[in-house]
Amino acid sequence: MKKKVLITGAAGFLGSHLCDKFLTKGWQVIGMDNLLTGKIRNIEHLLSRPDFMFYHHDVSTYVHVPGHIDCILHFASPASPVDYLKMPIQTLKAGALGTHNLLGLAKTKKAKILVASTSEVYGDPLVHPQTESYWGNVNPIGPRGVYDEAKRFMESITMAYHNFHGVETRIVRIFNTYGPRMRLDDGRALPTFMKQILNNEDITVYGDGLQTRSFCYVDDLVEGIYRLLLSDYHLPVNIGNPCEVSLLDFAREIINITGSASKIMYMPLPQDDPKQRKPDITLAKKLLDWEPETDRRDGLIKTWQSVQEDFLIPEIAISKVAYQPA
Repeated sequence: MKKKVLITGAAGFLGSHLCDKFLTKGWQVIGMDNLLTGKIRNIEHLLSRPDFMFYHHDVSTYVHVPGHIDCILHFASPASPVDYLKMPIQTLKAGALGTHNLLGLAKTKKAKILVASTSEVYGDPLVHPQTESYWGNVNPIGPRGVYDEAKRFMESITMAYHNFHGVETRIVRIFNTYGPRMRLDDGRALPTFMKQILNNEDITVYGDGLQTRSFCYVDDLVEGIYRLLLSDYHLPVNIGNPCEVSLLDFAREIINITGSASKIMYMPLPQDDPKQRKPDITLAKKLLDWEPETDRRDGLIKTWQSVQEDFLIPEIAISKVAYQPA
C-alpha cells in the first residue's frame, strides 16, 4: 500500500511543489486549499493523476479526511506581507485554528505532522545569523505581528501536542524561497522586481536597499523539508540558503539577468521590516545531511523563464475543476 500524505496550502507556491515531490516519491497525495491565495493552475497538471485528490476546503474550519493518512504537511496560510496585511484575521486563523484542527486530525489518524513555520519568528533579529535557539525580536502588535505571532503560536501548540499527546511532529522554519509558480502580486522582493520589469516599470527598493535577505531555490527547500519529515527530530529546524545579499545588489542582479532597462527607485522602509535575514543551517547539515545546491543565478534564470510564461496565463475558474469537498 502506498503511503498517503495530506498537504494543506497545496495550490500555493510551496504546497504545489511539495505535491510534485511526494508524487515523484510514490506517495498518494491529498491536496487541500481554500484558494484564498493559492492558484488552481499550480496543480492543474496533477488533477488527472490517480494518486492525487484535491479538496477545496478552509483548514480553519473542521477538517475531515476519510481513511488512513500517514503524514500531514500544514502549509496553508497567507505568506506575504501584501496578503497578511490585507487578510490579518484569516492569517491568524490559519496559524491558530488551522494548526489546532490539523494536530487533532494527526492525533486521531496517528499520523506524523510537519508544520511550516518561518524565519519571521525571529522578527527583526538582534542575532546574526539566526540559529534555532534564538527566541527572536518580534513586535506582536505591529503590522507584521499577525503573521509572526500566528507562526510562533503554531510552533507552541505543535510542541504542546507532541509533549502532551505524543503526536509525532516536525517544525520547519523556512527562509526566503523563490522559484517557478511564485505569484507576481504577492509583494515579496523577487516577484515584485520581475513584475515591474515585465511592465516596463522602475524597480522599487525600500530604504537604502542595504537590508539583506538569503534566497533559497524551491527545489532545494522542498528536498530539505522532505528529509526533515523522514527524520526523527521534533524541534524546529532552519531550512534556507545562507548566501546573503543586499536587496540593492539583488535588484541589480535581476536587472542584469533579465536584460532590463529598468532603473532603481527608492521608497520609504516599511515598519518592522527586518534589517538582516540569514539562516544558520548547521543543524540541517548535521541532522539531515542537507544544504542548498542551486546557484542563485541559475535559479533566477529558471524563475524568470517561468514568470514570463505565467504572466500571460489566466487563472482557471474553480467551477471548472473537479474536486472532492472535505
